[in-house]
Amino acid sequence: MSNPAIENYGWTAVPRQVSTLLSQSAASGPAKPIALSSIPLPDSTLATEVQEYAKRELPVETYNHSMRVFYYGKAILSHAFPSWESSTFSETYFLACLLHDIGTTDKFIAATLMSFEFYGGIVVLDLLKSLGAPIEQAENVAEAVIRHQDLGDTGTITKIGALIQLATIFDNMGGQKDLIAKESIESVVVAYPRKKWSSCFAKTIRKEIGLKPWAHTTHLGEDDFPEGVLGNELMAPYDDLE
Repeated sequence: MSNPAIENYGWTAVPRQVSTLLSQSAASGPAKPIALSSIPLPDSTLATEVQEYAKRELPVETYNHSMRVFYYGKAILSHAFPSWESSTFSETYFLACLLHDIGTTDKFIAATLMSFEFYGGIVVLDLLKSLGAPIEQAENVAEAVIRHQDLGDTGTITKIGALIQLATIFDNMGGQKDLIAKESIESVVVAYPRKKWSSCFAKTIRKEIGLKPWAHTTHLGEDDFPEGVLGNELMAPYDDLE
């Protein structure tokens, strides 16, 4: 018998290669503008507690990035993968967005020799279990945190993992810019300003690589990755918004 939690919490396998994934998209024509106000935030007790935790633990620049990733992901879902949407999928994705960079905080990055995503996954799993999240949901959020920088051209990834990859690369490097309308970007950055996010995140990348030259981040390129973040032309007009 199939496990309903696989579909409910976004475990379903999809291609890790972005071009193959997008070839399965339901999109027809350009992305339509979506106002941030039309996208409700999950408001369960769990979602509220995790959002409060993220606000406490993350620098405002990282918190804003996490919220932008949520809204960009929801816009991508609406445009390209509407069949993935459900209330449980949305909540699971929201939790993953809020927590995906928890391992970059000063508190955690120096607490371990592990790569920030891997240690972040452990922190996240412990947190969500302590808050009473269903184990299937907690484990998928942890997996998405661990694999959100696991870009590549082979194999598969969960739907939650694929969506957070698309949305983080969109915000960090302007990747797959046709997935989201300009008006949608403007709606999101007004609510959650970038506050020079490109230079902030590039600094974080270099900090981790300096502390941990074996870090998983290096597979994206020790220089190519931070330079790609700094060269984010799509978000450059919004980077100075405070």
